Amino acid sequence: MSRKYFGTDGIRGRVGQSPITPDFVMRLGYAAGKVLLEKIEMPVGERPSVLIGKDTRLSGYMLESALEAGFAAAGVDVCLVGPIPTPAVAYLTRALRLQAGIVISASHNPYYDNGIKFFSAQGTKLPDEVELAIEDAIDQPMICVSPAELGRAKRIDDARGRYIEFCKSTFPNDLDLRGLKIVVDCAHGAAYQTAPDVFHELGAEVITIGAKPNGLNINDGFGATSPSALRDAVLAHQADLGLALDGDADRIQMVDAEGNLYDGDQLLYALVCSRAKKGAVAGVVGTLMTNLALEHALGRLSVPFARAAVGDRYVVEMLHDKGWLFGGENSGHLLALDRHTTGDGVVAALQVLAALREVGGSLKTLLSGLTLYPQKLINVPMAKGFPWKDDPAIQSALLATEAKMAGRGRVLLRASGTEPLLRVMVEGEDAAEVLAAAQELANVVREASQ
Repeated sequence: MSRKYFGTDGIRGRVGQSPITPDFVMRLGYAAGKVLLEKIEMPVGERPSVLIGKDTRLSGYMLESALEAGFAAAGVDVCLVGPIPTPAVAYLTRALRLQAGIVISASHNPYYDNGIKFFSAQGTKLPDEVELAIEDAIDQPMICVSPAELGRAKRIDDARGRYIEFCKSTFPNDLDLRGLKIVVDCAHGAAYQTAPDVFHELGAEVITIGAKPNGLNINDGFGATSPSALRDAVLAHQADLGLALDGDADRIQMVDAEGNLYDGDQLLYALVCSRAKKGAVAGVVGTLMTNLALEHALGRLSVPFARAAVGDRYVVEMLHDKGWLFGGENSGHLLALDRHTTGDGVVAALQVLAALREVGGSLKTLLSGLTLYPQKLINVPMAKGFPWKDDPAIQSALLATEAKMAGRGRVLLRASGTEPLLRVMVEGEDAAEVLAAAQELANVVREASQ
């Protein structure tokens, strides 16, 4: 069944344009509340409670109020935690035994976008059937419960502290970060009041950048999608390491003392290598965008590898299907299901830092067994709904490029699940050949979609 509103990571769009409008979001809250009431059996006299967190976008205030109103009209209680990382909502929902968690965020997108995504009581993304049930309910009339049955709202004042302690608990008790100078880039986003404290309380000297949100500067020149600011800060402060989060802090990029940038594929390899030294790793899940070199490097460790569709929800689903623990995306969404139910930039960084502490040396040394193949990704703007899979020019160019790279690389065309883009990716052993092939294919896509 096709989805009308939900994409790969909740509902997302431009603020003020459908579906990210106050009236729609209120109806979304009401619909989600009604579905929860139908699907969850509560003790007599009790009703479901949901947790609502958000990032630092100015529009978060408006959407939070709309969601709260919708849930109240459905007879569902709300717990408010303010600006807090997406993975914190997943953790707190589970820890507080609530029935669902909702995050108001558009992750790495600019401030003028926003979105709504849901977590189950287990701290995982909602099952497809629940999302579809919510979509069906959105289009039904809103019938407010009686005044005596309206939902209540309360604020959880110690949410940040709870989450900080949880993050610290994922780091080995016998290790600390003393002697390390770390730059933490919070992208002017949701982690600005939590991430620096985690690393500081574990003993590191912390230099914080991207921690002055004003509602309009999230991801603007800082964070995992703009790592140059982190690199500059690491070199300027002569730091040992740098960590860049995105706006909702569910992804991570790292920089070493020399200014070298390490993406999600490399950090996943570091994490898996560390775990492999302690016991057999059943397998690792990547995505269609995962660098082929990671697959080959894991093969040398005798670790099975599988590719899921792009999107951390699909990585999680495949991990659960296979009974594996570790996976991720090159964007920096990393999963260690023995530590958290969802991708968490801070928790992932702590796993890499633990690996460094255990073996000593630098990130470069830790990752010496992995050399990424050159990869070129070009995002081509495309009208929503454009039938690129059926376009003869695009398909002909795709087949030609695949034939040219056969045995020496990969070619991938993928529509973004969150933005009106077609992602053109070429990967191979020869950098010049990869760049030329990607540009040629992207030009064909660009011309065909105009």
